[in-house]
Amino acid sequence: MKQSIICKSIKELDKIAKQLIKTHPNKRIFAFYGKMGSGKTTFIKSICKVLGSDDIINSPTFSLVNQYLTQDNESLFHFDFYRIEKLEEVMDIGYEEYFYSGSYCFIEWPEMIKELLPENFVYVKIEADEEGNYRYISF
Repeated sequence: MKQSIICKSIKELDKIAKQLIKTHPNKRIFAFYGKMGSGKTTFIKSICKVLGSDDIINSPTFSLVNQYLTQDNESLFHFDFYRIEKLEEVMDIGYEEYFYSGSYCFIEWPEMIKELLPENFVYVKIEADEEGNYRYISF
C-alpha cells in the first residue's frame, strides 16, 4: 500500500513519522530517496523521536553511520552514503551486522549501495515543490 502525503510544515513530521512506522510495523530497513536538501535527515529526526530517542540526530556524512538509543535502550542506526566512492567502504563498516540486526536502519542515499540493500526495505521518497515550501513524502 503506497501512501503519498503533502507535508506543509515541519510541525507535521512527527505525525507523518508515526504513520510511516504504523504502516510498516514489521519493517526495519528504510531507504530515503530525495535530492540534497529535500529533508531526509529532518524526517529521520522525527522518526527517531517517535521511536523514543532523545539523542541529537544529525547526518553521519563523514562517519557513514550513527547509532542512537531509544529510552528502552534499543539501537537505531542512521546511514549516509552520499560520499562513498566504493562499495568496499560500506563492507568495511560491517553493514550486514546493522542491516540484519533487527534494529531500525535509516539509510540516506541508498542509491549508492543499491546492490547491498536487503530485499524487503521500505522505499521512502521525499520531494520538494518548486518553491521549497512543501514536501511530498511517499512510502
